[in-house]
Amino acid sequence: MPKSPCGGIGHVPVAVYSCAAESAAAREAERRARHYADARHWHVTGAWSDDDPCVPLDARPAWAAVTSALSSGLVRGIIVAGISHLAEDAGQFAALGVLIRDRGGFLAEATSPPARQTPGQHERRRILLEASSGWWLWKDLVPGAVS
Repeated sequence: MPKSPCGGIGHVPVAVYSCAAESAAAREAERRARHYADARHWHVTGAWSDDDPCVPLDARPAWAAVTSALSSGLVRGIIVAGISHLAEDAGQFAALGVLIRDRGGFLAEATSPPARQTPGQHERRRILLEASSGWWLWKDLVPGAVS
């Protein structure tokens, strides 16, 4: 029986990985990845970071530790703040995801969730846009106004 319900929500052990030359960028990447995991109720087993993005991925010590944790079953997934921490482009990132999936894990990019729409938001934005352009009438803003 699976430990987590359908949809990827539940107790799933994951690793957070980042690679950035500046320590502040690495901390921010870790924060974003942890937030992503927390939103899904995933358990962050550990956070690993390399400090030289110019080093090939297979020669990075922290990446080797993350893949070792995945191979040993300590983690089921790897979360990065952005594809630039692992790959030069989306194609390389997708290929890496396939390799990780073949090992029984998953790779996730901690992206921002899409903006949520509220009822009437589109109409309010239209009114604000028209107002900023000078193409509106006061009666459109006052409910029940008579022309």
